[in-house]
Amino acid sequence: MHLTSLHCNLILAYAVSLDFSFSILLYVLHKNQYASIAKEECMKVARYLKYGTPEVLQIQEAVKPIPKDKEILIQIYCTTVTATEAIFRRGRPYFSRLFTGLLKPKIEILGEEFSGVVTGLGQNVTKFKLGEKVFGTTGTNFGAYAEYVCLDENEVILSIPKNLSYPEAAGSCDGFLTAYSFLNKTAKAETGQSILVIGACGSIGSAAVQIASSLGLEVTAACSQKNHDLALMLGAKYCIDYNSTPYENIKEQYDIVFDTVGKVKYRSIKNILKSQGIFLQAGITLDILPLVLWTKYFSRKKVKISATGLKPKQERLEDFRRIHEQLLRSTWKPVIDRIYSMVELCKAHEYVDSGHKKGNVVIQILKD
Repeated sequence: MHLTSLHCNLILAYAVSLDFSFSILLYVLHKNQYASIAKEECMKVARYLKYGTPEVLQIQEAVKPIPKDKEILIQIYCTTVTATEAIFRRGRPYFSRLFTGLLKPKIEILGEEFSGVVTGLGQNVTKFKLGEKVFGTTGTNFGAYAEYVCLDENEVILSIPKNLSYPEAAGSCDGFLTAYSFLNKTAKAETGQSILVIGACGSIGSAAVQIASSLGLEVTAACSQKNHDLALMLGAKYCIDYNSTPYENIKEQYDIVFDTVGKVKYRSIKNILKSQGIFLQAGITLDILPLVLWTKYFSRKKVKISATGLKPKQERLEDFRRIHEQLLRSTWKPVIDRIYSMVELCKAHEYVDSGHKKGNVVIQILKD
């Protein structure tokens, strides 16, 4: 049979149409497959790309991380809003941008404290198992404002004490770690000493009152009148209303004055320190740095600061284990003020910005 050019063109067109139809079919199948995979690998995160008010925090989708060697994948149940996240978000005070980024944030996803469940294991993980309930800190990379995070198994992470809920566990990390390090290592607090805790009902302050009391210190809490009952319940022996009593008018003297919020000037509390007293400030400000150096060499009274979050992981993990023991015994308890959902993150930041929070403000990303 002789094929004309018309026949050849028809056969060719038919073949092309079949090939095209097959290509379309493959494309549709692959597109659906990839869409399904992409959907499975996506997660919600709160990201910010510029400094500003809480509204700069936007809920977006991101690729779900995959754990690398010695990493664990944690499904986040709860995280918190601390003063640190608020400072990073605002980009103020401006000197903080030396660490957070001069013109725009270096770290786009905040969140340091967390509680959650291990849902994935990288190669060579030996410390955790699938399904284990854990809490801890993400370190200087943050990232807990997300549904999932991957962390090295050697980060500051432990199993959640059985007597703590996910919100309580998330609120038991940074405040206690900061207060514990300041009192035990920076000040080397001893039984029988007296201490004034300024901001005694905040995240760090509420932890400091409990730790100091358990160490045998005589604790005076400086907080608003409405929070006196809470401070006494946490272990304070005396309370001062800092709204009505200037520190210069206090007649008592203390071995340690611990400013847990970083808003007190040294000159205002200098005279209420004993002759070899120590002034601790958790919030590092520019004006405190020269005083640290000056008092180190030229004064019996000392001003001390500490970047507790930058201490070696192993040291922080050892501190966290000691805190874990006290939490398990219910000797120390986290104070939870409010719990917000992830979509209410901006409201949570607004509340923290107001300066009226008690203890910890928790973000519940996933309900138990």
